[in-house]
Amino acid sequence: MKLKLLILVLALQSAWILATTFVQERALATGKTILLETRLVDPRDLLRGDYLILNYEISDVPAKLFAPPVEKDMPAGTKIFVALAPGTNNFHEVVRASTQELAPAANEIVLRGQSEWNRWDRTNSVHITYGIERFYVAEGTGNPTGKLTAQAVVPVSGRASLKQIFVDGKPYAEVIKESANRQ
Repeated sequence: MKLKLLILVLALQSAWILATTFVQERALATGKTILLETRLVDPRDLLRGDYLILNYEISDVPAKLFAPPVEKDMPAGTKIFVALAPGTNNFHEVVRASTQELAPAANEIVLRGQSEWNRWDRTNSVHITYGIERFYVAEGTGNPTGKLTAQAVVPVSGRASLKQIFVDGKPYAEVIKESANRQ
């Protein structure tokens, strides 16, 4: 009896791990790839290891792009749907946003996020996180110099996954390898 229970528990754990992996890989394989422009943020955290903290140009959405209009007291954690379209230099830019689900137009991709805070004093915008603000890297490589850009994959669900980070147009791993060879 105990052996059967142990086998059942192990089988359920294995099935859960395999299903999670399958869902993530399917999203990466079937989603649309977009390029996002980032803003520099300090990438160091002594307690959690090395990772890059990414802040995107699409993170601060002007209130005028929301339909229906947003109010100044939007609570943090509100679901936000943002429609992105290709803009300058192949980077995707926000064209409209809503607190209700959006149907994408022909050239748009809808990204799902949640509000963090409102900036009504200076920019009249809502800061949104998309779940792609951290990119984990090898130990000792978390402080690149240069312009960072992110390549993300967005499946139909709108929940993006980071595919690759570029430093001045080159893949992150390649830049780190080159800098290690120079030392």
